Amino acid sequence: MSGQARLAFCAWAATLAAACALLPLVAPAGWLFQAALLLGVQSAVGAVVRRMTPAGPPAVAAQAVVSLLLLTFVFVRGHAVLGVLPGPDAVEAFGALLAQGTADVGRFSIPAPVTDGIRLLLVGGVVVIGLLVDVLAVTYRAAAPAGLPLLALYSVAAGLSPEGGSRLWFLCAAGGYLLLLLAEGRDRLSRWGRVFGGGPGTARSGGAAPPPVRNGRRIGAVALGIALVVPAVLPSLGGGLLDAARQGRGTGGGGGTVSAVNPLVALQDSLNQPDNRTVLTYTTDAESTSDMYLRIVALDRFDGTSWRPSERRITDLPRPLPPVPGLSPSVGTERVTTSFRAAGWYAQNWLPMPYPAAEVRIDGRWRFEPEGRTLVGDRGQTTRGVRYEVDSLLVRPTARQLSDAPAPSPQIIEEYTGVPESLPSVVAETARNVTEGASNDYERAVRLQDWFSSQGGFRYDTQVKAGSGSAAIARFLEDREGFCVHFAFSMAAMARTLDIPARVAVGFTAGASDGGGGMAVGLQDAHAWPELYFEGVGWTRFEPTPSRGSVPEYTQPDLPSPEQPDVPEPRPDDSAQPLPEPSDPEECVPGQGTEDCGAAAVPQDDGAAGGFPVGRALLVAAPVLLAAGILALPALWRGRVRSRRLAGGDPGALAFAAWRETTDSAWDLGITPQESATPRTAAARVVRLGRLEGEAAEAVHRLATAVEEALYAPRPRPAQGLAEDVRRVRAGLRAAAGRGARLRALLLPRSAVRAVWAVSERWSAVAGRWSGAVRRVRARIRPSGQRA
Repeated sequence: MSGQARLAFCAWAATLAAACALLPLVAPAGWLFQAALLLGVQSAVGAVVRRMTPAGPPAVAAQAVVSLLLLTFVFVRGHAVLGVLPGPDAVEAFGALLAQGTADVGRFSIPAPVTDGIRLLLVGGVVVIGLLVDVLAVTYRAAAPAGLPLLALYSVAAGLSPEGGSRLWFLCAAGGYLLLLLAEGRDRLSRWGRVFGGGPGTARSGGAAPPPVRNGRRIGAVALGIALVVPAVLPSLGGGLLDAARQGRGTGGGGGTVSAVNPLVALQDSLNQPDNRTVLTYTTDAESTSDMYLRIVALDRFDGTSWRPSERRITDLPRPLPPVPGLSPSVGTERVTTSFRAAGWYAQNWLPMPYPAAEVRIDGRWRFEPEGRTLVGDRGQTTRGVRYEVDSLLVRPTARQLSDAPAPSPQIIEEYTGVPESLPSVVAETARNVTEGASNDYERAVRLQDWFSSQGGFRYDTQVKAGSGSAAIARFLEDREGFCVHFAFSMAAMARTLDIPARVAVGFTAGASDGGGGMAVGLQDAHAWPELYFEGVGWTRFEPTPSRGSVPEYTQPDLPSPEQPDVPEPRPDDSAQPLPEPSDPEECVPGQGTEDCGAAAVPQDDGAAGGFPVGRALLVAAPVLLAAGILALPALWRGRVRSRRLAGGDPGALAFAAWRETTDSAWDLGITPQESATPRTAAARVVRLGRLEGEAAEAVHRLATAVEEALYAPRPRPAQGLAEDVRRVRAGLRAAAGRGARLRALLLPRSAVRAVWAVSERWSAVAGRWSGAVRRVRARIRPSGQRA
């Protein structure tokens, strides 16, 4: 093998050795063989061109072109010309794959699945690094600078790895670099001809390695040993790339600690995914899934820059789990069994499950963290494709039990009410203003929740920049727009300023029906919510985020049942006492007949037939009828608007009116419309949040399609049955909603606020015209006044 071919082979081997550091980040490892093949073709093309011409640029250009063609064929050949030539469609496909890969890197925990996007990042990155190494070390004979691309490749892997880069992968990368240096040194020496050693006239042409090569090997071995030993000996260098992982790994016994990677990195990205990819499916024996929040981890440490989980002790998984901390036997609970199955692509080492879990049946290396009652995978165990069953408790406290909750223990108060000094004073001031007049922590918590969800004028928007630090909370309170992260962090921080123990839970909402009797949880169901601690109840969920999840029953005001009006029951002694019989007057005036005396005992006729007091009844009934009429105005207005919208007319106008009626009907039942969403996205959201199935779900999508045709088609086709589709959707939404939600939608429909907005707009227009008229009058009067 020639010196140049040997050098090219060593460059290929050094790049693959450094790429091995990426193996712990993803699974499986088949991508590495693909990268090795592409690198081999790239190196061979460079060797062929270098034999044809000694100039460097032609070889570099040929390698770059061949690498691009190979990547095009492997990843986007369906969009390329003849399968290999990257045209505009192929470039667009490359961009989509790169965007998907970048999103997947932030979404998945380690080891991540090798999706198409991640595979492009891995293989493409290794090919680019290999090209740089080959150009520097082989084409331009500068092996020492070629170590910089290799170092960059290893540093990326070590920085992302939870272990910080193990010694094995460091040895692979460093060994490949030393091999490259030795090959380049040997090639340089070979140009000098024969190497002399020993004494004068003693030529060495074979046998043992020449002294310069032996010395180079010794120097390389000593340098590599120092690089491995010194960081382990010097405490000041601990925690670097070579530091073994001490967190998130069990020891196999009952000890160990865990410190989770912040799970909020991909939450916003998950919410903004156009495709609601299924994370897991489950079946449950619970009567309702509205409270089936699947908790992954609790964030309980707030340092001013972010909310993070504390480092906790982990133990072997007990069966059953220990009693729920802080939960009193007097609080009502219901045991629920739920069977889960995680998707094959969903891999993270924290197990989603309802809180609080009482028993978990699962295979694999799972450990238990008692404080958060969570399960964490040990030694690479992830949720990928796992099946498990959870017995959990539905805790049903009453408002009285939460109001009367005693003060928590000093340990709970100290650990879960601390806020950093960097927290702006506006957070505590706002918390005090919102909860002013509340007599206990439960009332304060409910007022905070209601202020965020409905009364404070906040707007749900997943495009707002994510943040969990003090500055982000203050900005959110000022701008009043954000998504679940902002609502949960802000409410938890404000609760802590009121000395209410609080933390933030991250996980998923209940999901939507899969059509087969189970539930499906997707990426767009990712969620964060605050948990507040009440002695006797334990950690209690609240829902401050509007249009997301479900508001707990124990935070809602009690409404009288429409079947049982609130009428006081008669006392037992009311019916026991007989009614007094009519009696004659005690005395009669002498000289008057019995008819006169009898007439004195009969009430005089006021002119009403049968003696009914019409005037008095009208006086009593008038206020009642007036109040009933005022209460019925929103319902009457909604009915009138609905009939007018569905009366027919132009196809495009009818489609818009039917769609507006659909979104308003969903709004009345608690699904706040998103004006910026496309009809298709809004339809999927109504189906998911409204738990629609069958014909109702199909009707929503038909209505969305009709609106899209009205918006974009040159001549919209007449849509048939839109009014009937609206009725199907309304029936489905009402069937899935609770009794209280239906009653509120009837008596106090949320969409009735549109009438207020219309009046406000007209008033503003009238006020604007009057203001303009007044200004014109003043402008005419002012000159004469000045002359005077």
